[in-house]
Amino acid sequence: MDGSATKSVCCGRPPWRKGATRRREDEINGKQADMQFEGKKGLVLGVANDHSIAWAIAQRIMDAGGECGFTHLPDREDDERKRNRRRVAQLTDKYENAKFLVPMDAQKDEDIARVMEQAAETFGKIDFLLHSIAFADRNDLARETVYTSRDGFKLAMDVSVYTLLACTAAAKPILNPGGAIATMTYFGGEKCVPGYNVMGICKAALEAAVRYLAYDMGPHQVRVNALSAGPIRTLAGRAAGVEDMLTLYEHMAPLGRNISHDEVGRTGAFLLSDDSNGITGEILHVDGGYNAMGSPGRLLDHIKKQQ
Repeated sequence: MDGSATKSVCCGRPPWRKGATRRREDEINGKQADMQFEGKKGLVLGVANDHSIAWAIAQRIMDAGGECGFTHLPDREDDERKRNRRRVAQLTDKYENAKFLVPMDAQKDEDIARVMEQAAETFGKIDFLLHSIAFADRNDLARETVYTSRDGFKLAMDVSVYTLLACTAAAKPILNPGGAIATMTYFGGEKCVPGYNVMGICKAALEAAVRYLAYDMGPHQVRVNALSAGPIRTLAGRAAGVEDMLTLYEHMAPLGRNISHDEVGRTGAFLLSDDSNGITGEILHVDGGYNAMGSPGRLLDHIKKQQ
């Protein structure tokens, strides 16, 4: 180390601290640049309504200049109002860079192939794929895991796990090098969360799939990651009993609060952006630090106050 380098480190504020301070000042003044998605194109699979985490992520991407193609659950033939399409269309219609909205039954390979053909026709190549698809029969969610039905287990695993493999394989020919895939998981795939039941098993399998897909897609310079969000009011969250979890997380998480749609949206967009180019095979938690806890922590203080 030469003299000038020694002086810069030993005297005054270290160079990295100066940069950090400037960045913090820019944040305070609202000058921090958002993630850039200009020229980026991709698919968002699984938006159900305006509370969907997938929608929060898609909004961030489109606000930053990215273009998205969307899918929705197919409507029943006897549903003249086309409720599934309408719920998503009333969101996407507000964005010029929402380029298409098509139905997709993720359990049908021909439907997945049609979506990829639409993406190729619209975009040529894509830079990101967001997979936000999961389902378990309410009857199986409501019963103890040990009594999960065989058909219910197959259904939950097919929709919640296998579709990530199927969509990745179908998208592979149109994914640009440097592209990214992200899916949605939950802490119930790592630890037992009573009430999450069969879906917890599905999320554990999904997280394993992320690691294996990260390996398979690595030579193509495509990253695969999962976002593990804390409890948040979504359609899936309500089915899994999110209301009871919100109070628990508020008192146990190190940050002492629950997370917001915006926080999850920004983190999901980060995983699909060039800012996360060195990250793959990762399960990224956005839960206020709840996953780091090994004891109830400050929840015990809350319980004592209630006694």
